[in-house]
Amino acid sequence: MKHHSRGKSRSAVLWTGGKDSALALCEARRIGLGICELVTFVPERVDFKAHPLHLIRAQSESLGIPHRNIRIRPPFARSYATALRQLRKEGISTVVTGDIAPVDRFPSWIVERARSAGIHVKRPLWGRSRSALLERMFRLRIRSVVTAVRCPPFTADWLGRYLDRGALEDLKALATSRPLDLCGEQGEYHTMTLDGPGFRNVVSLGKSTTGRIGNLLYLRFSRSGRLL
Repeated sequence: MKHHSRGKSRSAVLWTGGKDSALALCEARRIGLGICELVTFVPERVDFKAHPLHLIRAQSESLGIPHRNIRIRPPFARSYATALRQLRKEGISTVVTGDIAPVDRFPSWIVERARSAGIHVKRPLWGRSRSALLERMFRLRIRSVVTAVRCPPFTADWLGRYLDRGALEDLKALATSRPLDLCGEQGEYHTMTLDGPGFRNVVSLGKSTTGRIGNLLYLRFSRSGRLL
């Protein structure tokens, strides 16, 4: 079942479950977009270490917004464009992303694919000050926890840590010795949101251990996320 917002165009948030998705959802609603769905693009044979799909399902349940995964296959440019075109056919006029800046100097992947799909892309966080975005998140009481980090510069004790003002000060300290995006836009760290505006229940991470692939440290969850 999909939510319809009378008098508003139908929009979907491209959802990873992290802090940027949660803030983008809040900002999209603030400017009047009617959000009817959360959409996660899932490439084949990709295991989402930082953004487990079972936690995304729990977020959707708590928010009361329908969620779906859309499988993406090579060639990816064509597959993304096809998926966006299908959303447009279903009446989604706008997709919202939590993108903040180009990643590895490449332009927004979704914007490039959306042109041929005839669907509008809204990026409410794009180009904004990282500190200002995090402060906005704190004011909105978006509660996000660190689920994966690159080592270096991070260490394992960051895993499971809430992203709060104390964490922001530590991020700023790390950034004095090496290049570091305070919002982790270049993949330095990843988060999952457990609570915030619109959440009817807090999402529980459940039990976890620490996993490692190369220089990526991440929380390995032993059971499905649930609501408290």
